[in-house]
Amino acid sequence: MSAQLRSPLRASSPTSTLRAVPEHQSRSAVRAASQQDYATHLRASNNKHGRPYQEKTVTTYCKAVRTLDQWMTAEGMEEDFLSLDTATLNRFFRWYFNEHDQGGTNTLQRNLRTFCSYLEAEYDVPNPYRDKKLQRYAPPTGAKPKTLSHEFIGDLLKVTGNGHPRVRDFEKVRDHAIIRVLTEGLRAEELLTLRLDYLHLEQGLLQVVPLKDARAAGEGRIIPLQPKTVVALTRYLRVRESHKLSEGEWLWLGSRNRGRLTYSGLYRMLGRRAKDCGYGSVSPHQFRHTFTDDLLSAGVSGEDVMTVAGWKDRTMLKRYAADMATSRAVKAVKSQGDRY
Repeated sequence: MSAQLRSPLRASSPTSTLRAVPEHQSRSAVRAASQQDYATHLRASNNKHGRPYQEKTVTTYCKAVRTLDQWMTAEGMEEDFLSLDTATLNRFFRWYFNEHDQGGTNTLQRNLRTFCSYLEAEYDVPNPYRDKKLQRYAPPTGAKPKTLSHEFIGDLLKVTGNGHPRVRDFEKVRDHAIIRVLTEGLRAEELLTLRLDYLHLEQGLLQVVPLKDARAAGEGRIIPLQPKTVVALTRYLRVRESHKLSEGEWLWLGSRNRGRLTYSGLYRMLGRRAKDCGYGSVSPHQFRHTFTDDLLSAGVSGEDVMTVAGWKDRTMLKRYAADMATSRAVKAVKSQGDRY
């Protein structure tokens, strides 16, 4: 295996107890307490759509605050979060931009907005996001979704046992089944919230509970599974019986008899398996982009892709199909041969 990592892309928690922030502690301790109270606030609040925040969103928003806290500590700043002003945030975002990129800074800036709104509402302090002097970082222009190569997915499947019936190691069989299910176009959250009764393997189907805006739209959508995905899930269910938590409702369980698989566990698993194959990092969501390209390349209609993917309009279809649009167009035209 080459020491240099290859690209995988195609060419082209429990609720904390509510607690007041201590008044007579160090500033760093106060900032830590503020972060905990903010997480509790998010878990007890609704988002702009009137629904509870997903745990993934809570984790993401809190990570942005933790990044700010770590930067303030490194800068020797003893102030608490209530003293945040526009000048401080501009310095922080400039540092983050230099260390990362424009897209990452744009994401961090968006994720930190909710925290500043929370401080404004809870403590009646000025919100720097209302200040026109706050430097805004726009998302990168022309960014396209990243579609995974067939070689990369094939290598992931091989390194997890390639579906061989003699492979019975829990972790390998589970990881192989997860990768197979990811190729069916599920979102990471949809995959991680699968329950045993969502599987209908005798019919080659699984049910996905609606997420976000689609949560009130019926009982979810039906995902038709590839035959090898059905086999992979069947084998996983067999080895799952040896897990001490096999009586639970969640489909995906952690290794070493740990509980339900988490977001961080999923990301770590994919990163570890990609590294085993000699590749760089990979995100679960890239499988969804790849799924869209696979179906469109096979001639599946856009309407059918939207139905299986759970999209209500063509906007998302166009976005997810953008990466390989030129490649598909060239293949389609060349397949016509001589037209005259």
